[in-house]
Formats: sequence, C-alpha cells, structure tokens
Amino acid sequence: MMALWMFAAVFIVLLSGYPVAFALSGTALAFSTLGIYLELFDADFLAAMPNRLYGIMNNQTLLAVPLFVFMGVMLERSNLAEDLLATMAELFGSLRGGLGVAVTLVGMLMAASTGIVGATVVTMGLLSLPTMLKNNYSPAIACGTICASGTLGQIIPPSIVLVLLGDVLSNAYQQAQLDMGIFAPETISVGDLFTGALIPGLGLVGLYLIYLIGVAWFYPHLMPAPAKKTTHSKDFYWRICSSLLPPLGLILSVLGSIMAGLATPTEAAAVGAMGATILAIAKHQLSLEKLQQVMRNTTQITSMVFMILIGATVFSLVFRGFGGDEIIIELLSDLPGEKFGAIFIVMLVMFLLGFVLDFIEITFVIVPIVGPVLLSMGIDPVWLGIMIAINLQTSFLTPPFGFALFYLRGVAPSSISTSQIYLGVAPFILIQLLMLGILATWPQLATWLPSIIYNTGT
Repeated sequence: MMALWMFAAVFIVLLSGYPVAFALSGTALAFSTLGIYLELFDADFLAAMPNRLYGIMNNQTLLAVPLFVFMGVMLERSNLAEDLLATMAELFGSLRGGLGVAVTLVGMLMAASTGIVGATVVTMGLLSLPTMLKNNYSPAIACGTICASGTLGQIIPPSIVLVLLGDVLSNAYQQAQLDMGIFAPETISVGDLFTGALIPGLGLVGLYLIYLIGVAWFYPHLMPAPAKKTTHSKDFYWRICSSLLPPLGLILSVLGSIMAGLATPTEAAAVGAMGATILAIAKHQLSLEKLQQVMRNTTQITSMVFMILIGATVFSLVFRGFGGDEIIIELLSDLPGEKFGAIFIVMLVMFLLGFVLDFIEITFVIVPIVGPVLLSMGIDPVWLGIMIAINLQTSFLTPPFGFALFYLRGVAPSSISTSQIYLGVAPFILIQLLMLGILATWPQLATWLPSIIYNTGT
C-alpha cells in the first residue's frame, strides 16, 4: 500500500501550495528512502532515472512545446485578439446576441493561434467583458461566454495540451502493447491527436453558438441588440480581411503542414513561431523590449513544464517501484462494466483532480499510470486522448475551483459577483458534458479523420 500512501501524500503536499515539480520529486524520493530503509523498495529503480531524464532531453516531439509557447506569447503581444475582437464585434454587433457570437469565434481563433488557456481568458476578459456589459448583456452570460471560449485552447489544435498528451499517450500505448506481448508496437503521434481533435473541437464551438443564438432568440433581454444600427465604413471589408486572414493563414500553415505530412509537429511549431514573429513585425508591434518579454515568458513557461515533467518522471518511477501499476490494473480490471466502468472512473477522477491540479500535472502524473491499463483493454488511443482533453477542459470551467473562473475573476470588475460567474458557466459545463457523451457514443468523431488521412498517406 506504500504506492497509495505516496499518492495521498503528494496530493496533500500539492494542496499546501508548494511548487508542483518539487512536490512530486521530493515526495517520491522521501518515500523511496523510507522504502529502502524498510526493505520495501528496490534501489535499482532509481538507477534508471538518468536514462529517463536523458530520454526527456532527447525527445524531439517535446521541442514543439517552447515553439508553440513562443508562437502563442508572440501573438498575444501583437494585439491580435484586440484586432480580431473589434472586427468581429463590428461584423456581428448589430445582431441580437452578436457580441456573444463574436467573442466565441474570436476565442476559437485565439485558441487555435495560442493554445494557452490562461492567456486567452485574461485577454478576452479585459477586452470583451466591458464591451458586453456596456451593451446591457447579462453579466452571467458575458462571463460564461468568455470563460468557455477561453478554454477552447485545451481542445482546438495546435494545443500545448495535445502536444504533451500526445507524447505521454504514445509512450503509454507502446507500453500497453509490450505488456500484451506485441514486440513491434504501433505508435500514435501528436499529429494524430491534432487531427482527431478537429471535429470534436469545432463541434463544441457549434454547440456554444447554438446555445448563444437560442438564448438571444428566446430571452432577448439577456443579449440585446444595440440601440443604434452599425453602419459599415467603406474600408470595413478590407479590415475584416486584414484581421482574419493573417491568423487563419498561420493556423492553416501549421495544421495543414502536419495533416498533409509535409512537417512534423515540431517543424510545424517552428513555422508557427516564425509566422507569429512576421505578423508582429507586419503590425509594427515588435520592438526589442517586447521581444525580450516574449523570450522571457517563453523560457519561464517552458521551464515550468519541463520541471514538472522531470518531477512526474521521478514520481511515476518510484510509484511503479512500489507496485503501484499493479494496484491500478487490479482496481480498474475489477470494476463492473469492464471498459466502460474503467473509463468512467478514470474520467471522474481526472475531472475531480482538475479542480486542484493543472492539466500539466494530470497529464504527466495520472495518464502514465492509467494509460497503459486502459489502452491494453483495446481502447483507441486517439479517442482516449480527445476524451481526456475535453474532460480537463470541463473541469477548468466547473465551480468552485475551475482555473478559468479564477483567471476571469482576477480581471473582472468588482461589480461582477463570483456567483454570476458560476451561474454563467453552468450551461457551458452541460454543453461540455453533452459533447463528452456524444464522443463516448460515437468515437468515430475523433478517429475517422486520422484514419482517412493515414490511409490517404499510404
């Protein structure tokens, strides 16, 4: 039971606010020392640590992380969101509920451009919330729309979540096949997850829009049309093209090169980073000082990700040394409903952990433990990855601990109450759960497009 005690201990340490990377590795090393003293742990497991860390350093896929982070931070600094929101608001603002539609579409584009949830929610909160309140939108509807559209960065590619999840699931899938006696294992890639996430991600955006249009239609007082009709200036359509085409071109160049097999995710991330820099220069938004800020933020975020990955690697190694993987196999295998029961319990645990842990910790700590067990049951790895991503996105919205709620609360005016934010996200949580149910019923929504592209490539 030492493995379970270690898991409980690290959870308590994490709740104390101690840095995640050091909480994971420190707890693991403390328990391994205790285990060696009590003769319950084989010290040879720790001898494998240098090879594990070298594998992280030598992992080409993970090079995409700093490049995508750089791309997102650069686009955030180039006022892309501000231009997009102004253009979309002018395009849809004359319609009832048009601002809600504009915020959702801009959130989708920002998610595909940056892939950073916190940055998107904060940016959208600062830019769009005052405008929506000024146009007499319900504070709850406005806050819910911003939080929900901001979390689309979890599922719409190119997403940092999917990059990290793809790498972890690839290792788990190979481990599951080796455990089943398959010594020429198949692999999945980050590109498979990117492709698999397109239909569910766009479907989720569609459900958001249907809900907002329905509210505007049946409850017009919550999302009113402006008193004055907007008259478009002569250069309006030129401004639409100049605001929309650059980010769309960047997104298509990144995703298109991956889906067409012209570039790996790492190479496509490099294209995205260079493209974001060119956009910033074209908009006259890049100075030496701003470039230094972008580089500094990229280094900070990337260092955080990789330190957590190293800490999680130490934790998972010690966890397996105590036989924790065998305990997980027994627990999940003995559940009623077999595959369905195991998936349900794992999703429920991840949903609850999403209240207090970031997606990085869950991806690096939980997925390597439960992934091989679930995949050995014959579950499709791409479908599992998309289910996990949407699940974590839902937990980011759920009160009282959803991260997106904290991000918006930090930038919302004092006139907005916390209860209004909670009330506003409730319908979007139900939409997320509906999407999870749809994807669970029709896994082909995630697996069809990757299989088509793969078969085309061969």
